[in-house]
Amino acid sequence: MTERPFRGRPRGVEVHLDAGERDLLRHLLTQLDDLLDDGRTLSTDPLAALVGFDLSAADLEDQPGPNGDSGPDQQPHEDPALARLLPEGNREDPAVAAEFRRYTEGGLRARKRASARTASAALAGAGPVLLGAEEAMALLTSLTDVRLVLAERLGLHTDEDAADLHEQLALRVVTAEAGGGHDRWAAIAAIYDILTWWQESLVAALSSRPYRRGHAH
Repeated sequence: MTERPFRGRPRGVEVHLDAGERDLLRHLLTQLDDLLDDGRTLSTDPLAALVGFDLSAADLEDQPGPNGDSGPDQQPHEDPALARLLPEGNREDPAVAAEFRRYTEGGLRARKRASARTASAALAGAGPVLLGAEEAMALLTSLTDVRLVLAERLGLHTDEDAADLHEQLALRVVTAEAGGGHDRWAAIAAIYDILTWWQESLVAALSSRPYRRGHAH
């Protein structure tokens, strides 16, 4: 991985990923969108996206969920990866946490899903891809979210866990090759490692002098 995946230019961020790499990234963005899907239609109302519910609904005090319960926004998340994407507002008081989810989680889900879709659409074009400011920020946000999910799947919960990733990955790849098998953990870890590099490159592109010169306010 010698060529920088992203380069800042005055007109935007150039994407230097090949078609296969872009397909992989778009697949991960689709999976992120699916993970965040709670069965509700994404609202086009920016205020609804901000506050987490549709202000045109007849009853804002008690909006039932798809199954007629108190709504998914008020229930703790059983999937730890989803819990990392949508963190608790209060870990000590379940009632306060439920109220926090009620008023914020819908909007947070919608914004994250919208970012994933914006980034995926921008990467879908054939040939050279140039990201505008909004598309680049959407991709940066979504890369963070995808890496959070993969980190949970890999059991990376501390800085030390992340620092040990390369050593563990190299060891498990050698072991898998020697045994002629497939190590799912190693495959996911390799993707996580690549995404880390891509995200670092994107941050550098957004911070580069050419990009900032073209997007100075």
